[in-house]
Amino acid sequence: MSCHAPGPGGLPGPDDARRGGGRADLRDPATVLLVGNPNVGKSTLFNSLTGARQQVTNAPGTTVELQVGVWRQGGGADPVRLIDLPGTYSLLARSPDERVTADAVAGASRLGRADLAVVLVEAAGLARSLYLLAQVAQTGCPLVVALTMADVAASRGIPVDADRLAEVLGVPVVAVDPRTGAGIPELARTVEAALSAGPGSVVGIEAVADAADADGADLAAGLAQAETLFGWVDEVTQQLATPEPRARTASDRVDGVLLRPWVGVPVFLAVAWLLFQLATSLAAPLMDAVSAFVSGPVTDLARVLIPGPAWLEGFVVDGLLQGVGTVLSFAPLMAVMFLAIALLEDCGYLARAAFVADRAMRALGLDGRAVLPLVVGFGCNLPALAATRTLPHARQRLLTGLLVPYASCTARLTVYLLLASIFFPGHAGTAVFLMYVASVALIVLGGLALRRTAFRDLEQEPFVLVLPAYQRPRVRALLLSAWLRTRAFVTKAGRVIVATLAVVWVLLAVPVTGGHAVADVPVQDSLYGSAAQAIAPALAPAGFGEWHSAAALVTGFVAKEVVVGSFAQTYAVDEPSDPSQAGDLGAQMRATFEETSGGHAAAAAAAFMVFVLAYTPCVATLAEQKRLFGGRWTIGAMVVQLAVAWVLAVAVFQVGRLL
Repeated sequence: MSCHAPGPGGLPGPDDARRGGGRADLRDPATVLLVGNPNVGKSTLFNSLTGARQQVTNAPGTTVELQVGVWRQGGGADPVRLIDLPGTYSLLARSPDERVTADAVAGASRLGRADLAVVLVEAAGLARSLYLLAQVAQTGCPLVVALTMADVAASRGIPVDADRLAEVLGVPVVAVDPRTGAGIPELARTVEAALSAGPGSVVGIEAVADAADADGADLAAGLAQAETLFGWVDEVTQQLATPEPRARTASDRVDGVLLRPWVGVPVFLAVAWLLFQLATSLAAPLMDAVSAFVSGPVTDLARVLIPGPAWLEGFVVDGLLQGVGTVLSFAPLMAVMFLAIALLEDCGYLARAAFVADRAMRALGLDGRAVLPLVVGFGCNLPALAATRTLPHARQRLLTGLLVPYASCTARLTVYLLLASIFFPGHAGTAVFLMYVASVALIVLGGLALRRTAFRDLEQEPFVLVLPAYQRPRVRALLLSAWLRTRAFVTKAGRVIVATLAVVWVLLAVPVTGGHAVADVPVQDSLYGSAAQAIAPALAPAGFGEWHSAAALVTGFVAKEVVVGSFAQTYAVDEPSDPSQAGDLGAQMRATFEETSGGHAAAAAAAFMVFVLAYTPCVATLAEQKRLFGGRWTIGAMVVQLAVAWVLAVAVFQVGRLL
């Protein structure tokens, strides 16, 4: 039984003539799978082997994120197509991620034909890793073993000898350190030899037909198979004569304090606050600098170089370049957040944070790792979506990604401050505070609603988490990880952002009444203004059914912070430098809201703030959602968010005007 399947779209699969141990056509790249438990260094090894020659993609027909890259082994060896499979403790799949791994190993998926599996075995968690290795061997998939964390095991007094392990298992074993690169040349030679001549079979394990589908068998058969594998693991560990662990390690002593609630919770809150600051303060100067560079020297150069009519210059400068500038200005924020998350993950703290926060997230059907992206979302929804990659399963990542937009980002804060200063001058702080309370309530209620509808299949499982040893992060690996993920955002989500902003420019530039030239038209006389006027009646039940408000909300779809600027533009006044000091803009907005609400301006303003909180996030966030979860989920979420925002705004106004 071999582990193979057709190649996925865009990633040519090896020739089907390859069978058994050898390869019939060396011109085609071999496909090698990386298989292992979570936190054994699998992704770090993948980054070391492929460098920048990789891409993030979804397994065919799923939302499970995979990394696929090219491993150039050097020394005249042929390149290898390397697939980093989701980490799992077992091939008895209970989640979409585990199913992708199990099917890929067994050759039952459309992921791509596999010629070999490199199974990562953690020296410090040998029994756990050997159980997974035995399941891989049962599928008949050829394999070699990469022994990781040998230094950690040695420091705990339980050294594992790679040569002795290879002798016991009957397959090649290479000790590697993915963080330093030690052992990688030997691993390359071993993989090339295994691809050419075949790696042999694991001693004591026989291939079983449909081994990866054992979760569908009866309970007695499943228990019997597990008993057999555990017995084999015991025999292997006894032959290795592994000594008992020594006294508690430094990681154990730190965890003895850090995992206590009275210490762990304040430390977690401090880390969450730091991430919030990174998303709002540290990255802000970098974003401003990039935006200023694009809107300054780059724009000036474009105006000089672009010939032809004024509308062409406007489209390139105010349409395309503004879109490019938006993408590039978000890039530093994404890079900083990716780097921070990779740092927490690499040093070992992220697993502890998940443990501390787990109880609070149980009600939503999520584990503790979900709290991190939700907290980051109050700084900015965009990096919060990036933080969902820390969650172990695709369905959990999707559920969390759908809740993130309800976290009130700082861009919404400028709108709250403007409305609160105009309509609640004596209680502006309280009004803004209540918006954040409402945001938390929306996250909780939205999570409960999703768990009872679209995510009924998300089972409440015990939280099983192996705490990795604390380690010193490797700068090169961190920078490479941040670079690859930032590049994926710029190249994939960036296309959606640029295209959307170009369409917005066209709507603003095309007049619908006579007497105006293209790209020189007042907002109310443009296609954009006409669309706002068409939308306005639908907002009347919420108390702000007027085109100025509708235009501001449509602009907020692009970016929430420009809602204030849209009001200023449509009212033909200067945008206030401080949203809490509205000036002339405040007087005109108050007059409009008084008219549209029938004299209940405060209730209408509260409804407008609630609408801004709940409706569709900015286009950059939508583009990232589409990249991570696909267009169907993104569009569906947009429809639900608009419906929720409208219902809540109408309810707030209709109740508020009676008070």
